[in-house]
Amino acid sequence: MILIKLGGSIITNKKKPLSPRVKIIENITKYLKKIEEPIIIVHGGGSFGHYWSVKYNMHTKPMKYKSYGVSVVKNSMIDLNKIILESFIKNKLNPYCIPPTDFMMEGKPIINKIKEIEKIANAGFIPITFGDALWHGHKKTYILSGDKIMTYISKILKPRLTIFALNEDGVYSDLKSKKLIRELNGEKLILSKNKMDVTGGMTRKIEEAVKISKIGMNVFFVNGNKPERIVKAVKNGEFEGTLFRGK
Repeated sequence: MILIKLGGSIITNKKKPLSPRVKIIENITKYLKKIEEPIIIVHGGGSFGHYWSVKYNMHTKPMKYKSYGVSVVKNSMIDLNKIILESFIKNKLNPYCIPPTDFMMEGKPIINKIKEIEKIANAGFIPITFGDALWHGHKKTYILSGDKIMTYISKILKPRLTIFALNEDGVYSDLKSKKLIRELNGEKLILSKNKMDVTGGMTRKIEEAVKISKIGMNVFFVNGNKPERIVKAVKNGEFEGTLFRGK
């Protein structure tokens, strides 16, 4: 089982609202065909969901956010998800859309529902889920990030490998020189947050990657602009990126 996160920064142009990077999505999809193991895909919101969640001041903390804002976020994520599904269909893959409401209840993952995702993947489909605005109960809603979904799925299904496809080569020790860190063993890093990214950008991804690696799984950060690196990570080939080595 391979768990792959397609970051919002790679599948959309985060500098321009509601702008999918269709060619990049298409290229990634073509390379995913080369992977012979079951795959589960999680994707972020980028200039779709994140754009609206910032506009309507919505966060990961459950609160009574504006109903209209919640509706707009959810609608935009459906739009982005459809673009990805269509790319998979076009390339004769078998996408199976699974909204996060299928496996989340009041801010917590439903274990049996997530285990069902594995069965769907083993049956020849590619389950695709995404970050979204979710109902929490007591008139409250919250933003569930795709990064958090990665940790939930990893804890329950324990995939052989977890991959985050980013708009960068990996984690840098210095952002100016872009010196790449090849391997990390749970070190804490503090990176500047992107104002457009309500779920914390690279900082949040690193936090979740560290959690997953502590469970015992290897986590790779790779550049989604070069999707051959995703395939190389799966097939244990040499590639540019950052490895969070499982404990």
